[in-house]
Amino acid sequence: MRGGEAFVRGETFLSAQRQKAGYGHKCPTDEMNEKNRDFFIKDTPGRCLVSLLALGIIGLQRALRGNTALMRRLSADFVRPLHRRLSVLTDRVPFSIAELLILLAGIYVLFLLIRTVVRLIREGERLRTLGLLVMSVGSLVLAVYAGFCILWGVFYYGDDFVTRAGFETRPISSEELESVTAYFAKLANRYSAEVPRDAEGVCASDRKAVLQKSRTVYREAERRCDELAGPPVAAKPFFFSRLLSLTDFSGFFFPFTAEANVNTDFPPPLFAATVAHELAHQRGVAKEQEANFCAVYASLLSGDPDYCYSASLMAYTYLGNALYQADYEAWERIYDSLNDDVLRDFAANRSYWQAYETPVQTISNTVYEGFLYSYDQDMGLKSYGACVDLLVCEYLDKVQS
Repeated sequence: MRGGEAFVRGETFLSAQRQKAGYGHKCPTDEMNEKNRDFFIKDTPGRCLVSLLALGIIGLQRALRGNTALMRRLSADFVRPLHRRLSVLTDRVPFSIAELLILLAGIYVLFLLIRTVVRLIREGERLRTLGLLVMSVGSLVLAVYAGFCILWGVFYYGDDFVTRAGFETRPISSEELESVTAYFAKLANRYSAEVPRDAEGVCASDRKAVLQKSRTVYREAERRCDELAGPPVAAKPFFFSRLLSLTDFSGFFFPFTAEANVNTDFPPPLFAATVAHELAHQRGVAKEQEANFCAVYASLLSGDPDYCYSASLMAYTYLGNALYQADYEAWERIYDSLNDDVLRDFAANRSYWQAYETPVQTISNTVYEGFLYSYDQDMGLKSYGACVDLLVCEYLDKVQS
């Protein structure tokens, strides 16, 4: 035997003895720490970075939301100019970019779910595989919410539209409410004869024509109120509108692309007013009750029959609901004054949305109400009725003249 062989065998013997004694092996705690480091550093570095940045933005926005002056500057000097430029760019695309992005996000989440199931079956590393799914979906959700904080949330903490535009708001009496409700009931009766109707007598306004006219619906309102100024862009139809109906949405504004998106599946009577409502959001009117008022205000000033009729129905709906609670007998008298065309249109709209009263709609409303609460909109979905004060204060003079 050569000496070299003896040396090698000796080293092998010593190594074997060390292994038996536990030398050279990592303890379970070290292995777990290394796996955790690998998970966050090697497996999900991008997701971790996105999540940390998003959390930082969300935390900073929440910490500074009480600084009204800063929120006012951000909304006026950054977000609104950005939305104006974005809306002009996205208006050149004939379809909703917002819908495409939402679709891609849905496909991405579906891909993650399928990949997770496959990995669980093949690899069996449940904790790591599920962790990847949570990090992927969580980073996406946090990034989207952080974007909303910057591109939309700042509006809730600066000056609201009423303050900026100088519209009057004050406590109103039931008599004033009754007078303005009756005024809009008369407008609805009047304009009901100026819109096209189908064989069953229900409003059959051409949605495509309404969308085309949306470029100019705010023209006169802009002349009277600088705060409603904005580029003459059109609202966009949502291709998968039935999905919006399932979630109880007639439209939405997407701040990442500055697009006003509308559901084209629900009955036409309130369609034009919905278009005007989403365009109000595009012009920096964040609060829902103020956007409802702006929709009525701009639509009536436009003089277009489709928009005037739809706005009259919208205004009567909110005013009538408030009057029903304040003075039922007065509400009943005014309701009885509505003509058959108006009643048929209300019935068609009510019947359509009743068909979508499902658990999905309930969940959607709960989520959206939670979103409103997260921005200190304490009235939640009930805040939609607050436009009544604005309508009464703005249109009472027309009733009395």
